[in-house]
This record gives sequence, structure tokens and C-alpha cells, in this order.
Amino acid sequence: MKLIIISNRLPLKIVEENNKYKVIPSPGGLSTGLDSLKTKVDKHWIGWPGMYLDNCKEKEAIDKQLAEQKYTPVYLTPDQIENYYEGYSNSVLWPLCHYFSNYIEYGNEYWEAYKEVNALFCEATLKIIEPGDIVWVQDYQLMLLPKMLRDKMPDISIGYFHHIPFPSYELFRSLPERGELLKGLLGADLVAFHTHSYMRHFISAVYRVLKLDCNLDEIQLNDRVVDVDAFPMGINYDMYHDALLNPDIKKKSAELRKSFGKAKLMLSVDRLDYSKGIPIRLHGFQSFLENNPQYREKVSLVMIVAPSRDSVDIYAGLKNEIDKLVGAINGKYATIDWTPVYYFYHPFQFEELAALYQISDIALVTPLRDGMNLVAKEYVATKREQSGVLILSEMAGASIELSDALIVNPTDIHEIENAMVEALKMPVEKQMKRLNAMQEIVSTQNVKQWATDFIEELKEVREKNNTLAGKIVVKSNFDTIKKDYDKSQKRLIILDYDGTLAPFQAKPEDAFPTKELLELLSRLAQDSGNSVVISSGRDRHTLDKWLGSLPIGLAAEHGAFYKEGGKWHSKISEIEWDKEIIDIMEHTVKRTPRSKIEIKDTALVWHYRNVDAWLADLRVTQLINALINPCSRQNLQIMKGNKIVEVKYNDITKGSEAVRLVNQDDYDFIMAIGDDTTDEDMFLALPEDAITIKVGRNSSVSKYNIPTQSQTLNFLNKLVN
Repeated sequence: MKLIIISNRLPLKIVEENNKYKVIPSPGGLSTGLDSLKTKVDKHWIGWPGMYLDNCKEKEAIDKQLAEQKYTPVYLTPDQIENYYEGYSNSVLWPLCHYFSNYIEYGNEYWEAYKEVNALFCEATLKIIEPGDIVWVQDYQLMLLPKMLRDKMPDISIGYFHHIPFPSYELFRSLPERGELLKGLLGADLVAFHTHSYMRHFISAVYRVLKLDCNLDEIQLNDRVVDVDAFPMGINYDMYHDALLNPDIKKKSAELRKSFGKAKLMLSVDRLDYSKGIPIRLHGFQSFLENNPQYREKVSLVMIVAPSRDSVDIYAGLKNEIDKLVGAINGKYATIDWTPVYYFYHPFQFEELAALYQISDIALVTPLRDGMNLVAKEYVATKREQSGVLILSEMAGASIELSDALIVNPTDIHEIENAMVEALKMPVEKQMKRLNAMQEIVSTQNVKQWATDFIEELKEVREKNNTLAGKIVVKSNFDTIKKDYDKSQKRLIILDYDGTLAPFQAKPEDAFPTKELLELLSRLAQDSGNSVVISSGRDRHTLDKWLGSLPIGLAAEHGAFYKEGGKWHSKISEIEWDKEIIDIMEHTVKRTPRSKIEIKDTALVWHYRNVDAWLADLRVTQLINALINPCSRQNLQIMKGNKIVEVKYNDITKGSEAVRLVNQDDYDFIMAIGDDTTDEDMFLALPEDAITIKVGRNSSVSKYNIPTQSQTLNFLNKLVN
């Protein structure tokens, strides 16, 4: 078994030495975490090596070095880099996910290139993958890849991690390719994010775009479930925390401290990007100097900006704006002995960065939107005996964990300014207390723990899906059921109606039986050894109208009424419904478009099949809470079923009806098929040797599963033929 990591870029650099290319590992947070995994499986990495080569000999030489380090390259042409990476990935998905929809630039060729490159990654993976392998796909550049791999290799475990924010449904819905992207991600067994808010946005999009239900953190597909979870990414804590123990870094720290003079230091470290909020941060610092003159010549901002895409107009404009702001601040406030803003437009090596973290009194991390932001965690980790204050944007994923930072709205200049003042006034004891609390979190939830947690849950999901797959009715277990059916003499067959024999309809009254279904039920009933019963939540009048002419048994309203010998029998007297309960349900209908109330003889049902998923979830909770007291007083049961909330008698269930049916004769074959939670009552009430089949969402209480309603009739047809 292998662990195959797939990312847009390989964690390496290709440098030229003596007219030859050399591959040098360039470890980042992700590769560090994966390298530390306690697993004996081989780890392979697939990705773009970061350059285009048209010289075959040079390519062969690089390929050989890559293979030695278990890297599989995906070479991209200049056009693919332009349209897939710079185009769809960074000009469509990146601004969309960071809530900068006004920066989205669509190109007709972008989406085609995105699909094409995802397919190239799929082809490269198929060359090395084997059944049973684990695949971990990384980030938004490869959102189509999980499904592509699933279609080609069903027997593999696939995880996907989204490293940037996932936008709200209202923003995501504006994307023309929204459905394809979501379907692509659902090819994975586990889809994960940094925070639960991103997870919630993703589930909301799946609800609304694909019309798929999510039960807690599971999305039910036809033959498997997809887990959705949050794993906040960490850092290599020990590397940063122990940095100052390195004599060279300690020396560098002393040199930097001397070069910056006696002023207290605020540090910001970013890549050039509009999502980082750099101009607003500078305006905040400018306002701080303007309104707090006592801190002039006593505080400096050290600002590191790593170049990124500065040939693109938006980024070039951003850099120009930053340059002007820095120049304006320094031009207005600088003195011979003091520079307000030290501005470095180049990346710093780890040693220099660790030294800066150590000497900085304040870290200023104020992105407008960020998936996680590891700079905040690195700053906290680097502090050993030194004090320091972290000012952190509430829009960064890290703010969920690092609540002891000074949390600010990154768009509020005055809030940023006030946080600077508060940080400078904070007593050392309070600083250390907050740092220690954050270090406890960062040291525990480090990158190693992040990778381990993800892989462990991915394995658990795969085991769960393997178990569920074992329940699905396929040829092998169908043959077993068929054999038992054929050799038996007395059979009891209990069938649910809606969602089992007939598909759910937008209007429940439209779910009348088809000619095919009526013929099937007739054939089942013609066998003298069969006792066929339709056990449904529907009222007896509808069942009688639709199925009353057939020589079968009928049970209505979960068994409150049953038809035998051509007559209907009742287990209870009709109910005069409490006005308070009806008023509560009718009030819910008024407040919930497309919902309806059905008043049966023995049950009240609120239907919400056509209601917006988010609103439905809200109303279900509100309705159940409102019904608890009046239903409790009258000993009535509140039951949440498949897109319904039902109020009924406690002692009337499909389970009690199943027991009544079983006790009528000495059956040597009992089978029940249903799709709802009410049918699970029936499964549990039947003898252990009964064949119980859940349609749709798999169930722990059924022996078998038929993934879709349309397959149920096919199953029954094959059974009686």
C-alpha cells in the first residue's frame, strides 16, 4: 500500500549547476507533516515541478532524479500554466474563495484548461496507483481530480484538503461550474477544511446545488458516504520553538535587534496578495502614529512582503499602492534616528525570519480573508522566554484556535490602531500568560498531528464504506436471498411505499403506482406461498384507492389501520387533535414556503420536501421544540422522518404492525424493505433471521442496502422470476 500525495507543485526546486539541472527538496509545512507520519507505507508525491522543459535529454535527467526521491512530475505547457494555473485557479477560484468576486476574470479557455490539467494529474496518478492505495489531493487547483480518480479506480481511499477558505453558498452559486466542482470533490472519501465555518459553507453548497442531504458530517451518495470535517493545519512547532537554540540564529537575532535601534518592533510577514489586507494595515499604522504621537520614534513596523504574480495588473497595482503608502508614512514621520516602516520586498530565509519573530514585540497578522495563516502560529512558537503580543484578524482561520491573541476586524482601521495601543500597554505578565496558552495549542495541534488526524479519519471512512459496500445487494448476496426465497414455503414480504416502491414526488399525491409496479405486486401476490403487505405512513383512503384492488395486505398510518379480508381494521379510535398542536404546525407552514401539513386520522404530518435545506433545518428544530410540551402532556410521539415531522401515538409503529403480522403464521422466509427511520422500527421488531433491506441511506439496523429507489423494483422482479 502506498500513500500518494497530489499537489499542484512538488516540494522542490530545480536549479542549474555547471550546465546541469539539480533537484533540491524544498520542504514546507505540508511535506514536513507528511514526512513525520508514523506509517510504514511508501510515500509518493505527484505534482508540477515548477518549470517547462522541451529538451528531452534534460527532462530525462530530471525525471531520473525525481524518481529517486519518489516524485512523479506532471509537466505543463506554457499555455496550460497560463490558463489553468494563472487563469482558472488564480483568476477565478482564488478571488471567489477569498470573497473578492470583483477581481474574478473569466476566460473561455480557463475552464477547459482546468479540466485538461486535472485529467493530466489523473493520468500520472494511474501510472503508479494500485487498489488499496491512499490518495491525498491538495487544494483548489485539483478540485476535479477526486472524481476522476474514483471513476477509474473505485477501490482506493481518496482524501481532499482545501487549504483556502470555502466561500458561502451565495457567493459559490455564482460560479458557472459550481456543480462540476462539487461533484469532483465528492469523489473523495473525506473532504476537509481548516475550520468548521468553511465546512459548513461546503455542506450548504452541496445541499443547494446538488440537492444531496448531509447527516451531521456525512454526505450520502448512492453507494457510499463522504465525510466532511475540519482539521486546523499546524506548523513544525519544535523547529520554530528551538530556533533560538541555534547559535547562528541567536547571533542573527542580536544583529537585527541592533540594526533596528531601540524602537519596539511590530512585524508583518505576507505574500503579495490583495487578500492579505496590507494597505489597510498600513493605514492603521499611519492612524496609530497620527493619533498617538507619544509612540513616534519608539515603535517601528517591519514589513516583509514576498513577491507574487506582480506582473499581473491587480498585483502590480497593489505593489504600487503599498510602495506609495510606505513612502508617505516614512516621508511624513521619519527622523534622522528613526524609520517608521522598514519595508522588505523579498522573501526571508527561515533563519532570518525566526530571528525577526524572536525580537519583535508585536506580530501584526491582519489578512482580509485567509484559510489558516501559519505566520501567526510561527510567531507564537518562536517565543521562548521573550514576551510578545499577536494581533490577529478574525478572518484568518487561525483566529479560531488562537483566541488569546488580540482579535481585530481587518477592515476597521481604528480597531487595528486600538489593538496596537493595547498591545504596547499590555503588562509582560499578561503577555506571557497569553503566549503560553497559545503555545499549548500550537505545540499540540502541530503539523504532524494535523497529518496524522487526517490520515486516521480517512482510514476510518474507508473502513466504514467497505462495511456499507458489503451490505449493498449485489449478485453474490442476491443469490443467497434468492436461494432462501425459492426453497421457502411460507413467506411474509413487508414493503414500504414512498421511497421504496415509488419515488418521492414534489407533491405526495402524485406518487400513484405505475402500471409496472401494479403488475409486479400482482405477480408477487399470485404465489400462494407469499403474504404481501404494503406498510406505509399514508392514510388508508389513499392506499385503498391506489392498491385496494390487489390481493395484498395494507397497513396505513404506520399500522394504526390495517386491511385484511377486504376490510379495514383500527388499532385505536380516531383522535380529536389538540388545537394547540395544530396551531403550532399551521403557524410553521405559514412561515415556511413550500411546506404543508397533512392531517391523518392518527397522525399529524408536516411535509418539507420542497423547502430550502437551510430553512428546513431551522424550522424542524423550531417545530420540534414547540411541540415537545403539548405532545408530552398527551403522550404523543414526535418523529422526524424523511423530509417530515410527524406527531402520532407512542405505541403505534411499523414495528408493532410487523410483530402482529409475524404472529399470524409460521413463516420460514420474512423480508422487509423500506427507506425511512419508521422502517427501522420494523427491521428491529422482526426476528433475527429476517431479511431486512434499507433503500437509500444505509442503516446499521438493516442487513442489506439498495442504494436507490429505482433499483428496488429490479430487485423484486429478479426475485420472483
